[in-house]
Amino acid sequence: MRIDEGLWRWATRYGEWGDDVGCLYVETEDSVVLVDPLVPEEADEEERFWRALDRDVKRADAPVHVLVTVFWHTRSAARMVERYDAQLHAVTGARAAIARRAGTVHDAYRGGATLPGGIAALPTARRSEVVFWLPAHRALATGDVILGADNGGLRLCPASWLPAGIDQARLRESLRPLLDLPVERVLVSHGKPVLRKGHAALAAVLGRA
Repeated sequence: MRIDEGLWRWATRYGEWGDDVGCLYVETEDSVVLVDPLVPEEADEEERFWRALDRDVKRADAPVHVLVTVFWHTRSAARMVERYDAQLHAVTGARAAIARRAGTVHDAYRGGATLPGGIAALPTARRSEVVFWLPAHRALATGDVILGADNGGLRLCPASWLPAGIDQARLRESLRPLLDLPVERVLVSHGKPVLRKGHAALAAVLGRA
């Protein structure tokens, strides 16, 4: 799905999850960035996927980078690194867990860092998870902390997904700085993305301090 110039989202079934999950392709003048990428499981779909991605990467003629919102979303990162000689980036709190799943982590960063493509990694209450801000597209890319809701809006992840010592109130508080951004889109990994009026959807779930 084309979201904006240089921004595409694809969704495919993830066996461990049992449902479709979302992934992003971001193309800028000097990089190709893949966020939480996952290769389709079905052989015919996998072949079509690689053909399309190979074409786009060749056309872009730029270094490929892989970003992971949370270590659970390492998914097909290792395959992207191998195929495109890509650089894998991980927030420091998830570096070891991502390395166990994907091999070498080429860059470990702290929350608040600016990454390839001008993408900002914004911290959350979970030290192993970040939310990515794509300023050129006024879009947030979220992993597990913010999900798509059945009503077309957003919701926080269940309390059972959070580590000990962090409840939904603390998570909500950690995410409120997102409301300072001019968010138009919230591209969730789980559920339906919000493509319009993203700030209003975000405010509805985070409230105001």
